[in-house]
Amino acid sequence: MAAKKRFKDLGTGGKIGVTLLGAAQVALQGAALKDLKGRPAAQVKGPKLMWFAVSFMNFGGPIAYFLIGRKK
Repeated sequence: MAAKKRFKDLGTGGKIGVTLLGAAQVALQGAALKDLKGRPAAQVKGPKLMWFAVSFMNFGGPIAYFLIGRKK
């Protein structure tokens, strides 16, 4: 079995890529949580607590909230 690569073992491009992906994830989740906090429950499809938990699912959670979790 191959050993797992650590961050320090990545090249410069790999480190930049991982850092950018991490920053994008944090920004997406932060935006989703901020929107969820400020939006009345009547404007959210389903329980707000559920969407709070879903927002922690990497990229898919916040994107799902923005695409299907909010009422128009």
